[in-house]
Amino acid sequence: MAERRADWLSVTEARERVLAGVAPLPPERRPLEDSLGYALAETITSPIDLPPWHNSAMDGYAVRADDVRGASEQKPVVLRLIDDVPAGGFARHSVSPGTAIRVMTGAPVPDGADTVVRVEHTDGAALAGDEARVRIFRDDDAGRNVRLRGEDLRHGATVLEAGTRLNAAALGAAASVGKSHLFVHRRPVVAIASSGDELVEVDRFDEVLAGRKIVASNGYSLAAQLRESGMGVRHLGIGRDDPQALRELLLGARGCDALITTAGISVGAHDHTRAVLESLGVRVEFWRVKIKPGSPVAFGWVDGLGGIPWFGLPGNPVSAMVTFELFVRPALLRMAGHEALFLPTKVVRVTEPYRKSPGLTHFVRVRLGRVEDGCVASLTGNQGSGILSSMAAAHALWVVPEESDGIAAGNHLRAIVLGGAPLRRSPGY
Repeated sequence: MAERRADWLSVTEARERVLAGVAPLPPERRPLEDSLGYALAETITSPIDLPPWHNSAMDGYAVRADDVRGASEQKPVVLRLIDDVPAGGFARHSVSPGTAIRVMTGAPVPDGADTVVRVEHTDGAALAGDEARVRIFRDDDAGRNVRLRGEDLRHGATVLEAGTRLNAAALGAAASVGKSHLFVHRRPVVAIASSGDELVEVDRFDEVLAGRKIVASNGYSLAAQLRESGMGVRHLGIGRDDPQALRELLLGARGCDALITTAGISVGAHDHTRAVLESLGVRVEFWRVKIKPGSPVAFGWVDGLGGIPWFGLPGNPVSAMVTFELFVRPALLRMAGHEALFLPTKVVRVTEPYRKSPGLTHFVRVRLGRVEDGCVASLTGNQGSGILSSMAAAHALWVVPEESDGIAAGNHLRAIVLGGAPLRRSPGY
């Protein structure tokens, strides 16, 4: 890599190369209740009709629709009450002309009935011997309030497709067809390493106050982005500007599924990450992308760490976060078996001009606001790649195309919504 010339890929080319270089991790069997957020690795079909019988959608009375049509407050219909069915019970009788059976929500609808009259439309009578009667005061429910057998799922129907992101409803659907465990794709565990003698962890902030060090914020922001994506994190810490110490640090990524490094791959005299990675058998797919911020980004695989993907992100904190969103998050989501990999985008109206030279795609930090005719976006302030406060204030990233020389106030641009959901199957920019 030391002799490698910059590739200067477009953002699209770089993204496509990254995604082509990773694949879903093998599946594992997990308890249903521990599978939230995972990607399903199997297609689930239903072994039953669901619901398994016609059942009541209301607390009320199972009747024949023909018996209650025309019922009113002035001329109620009176039916003989012959049974009482709680949820979980079954009727002992069928509904015949002139009869009714009280049923609770979810209870099987007795044979002969095609209607459940809700209790609010009756006098609420209870079963009390052979003389029990129920008075029905409205006919609004005729032919209604019966959930049909199999109306949710038929036997053999697909419940969930492989690749589905398991949310609360999906887990409920899996439970309803008897799945106590699921095969899901394993989530990547990602090692993060920073390097630089000027860096310290936040618990050494007294040295920052003394003017001798700076906090290695990249490790904290990247770890948060990983956890936000549902990934496991192994924080290796900060490597000194010493090749042997840095090598020992990076060897701590053994057993992980991916490695992220920040800084250390440029041309500085103390940028040792390149040389150490070469000693570990790195195969570099590309270095440098035509974007701002984040141009000095690299991607490859490290044979000495089991051939795991490596993301070499810039050292500037905004650059590291932006390149994570553009390249790392989609790759890790693919490794986790997901099909929706990309943050959502929306078209926004620009409230102030932005100037640039053609040649790089700019990802500009903006706040979003709602107005009558849509969404507006304004700059969060200084757009320097070291201004982390402007990233903290951002709701989205304007995408200013590579060939553009800027955008005038009042025009429209597409923006990537940070922290947005649901994710998309295509990048949208």
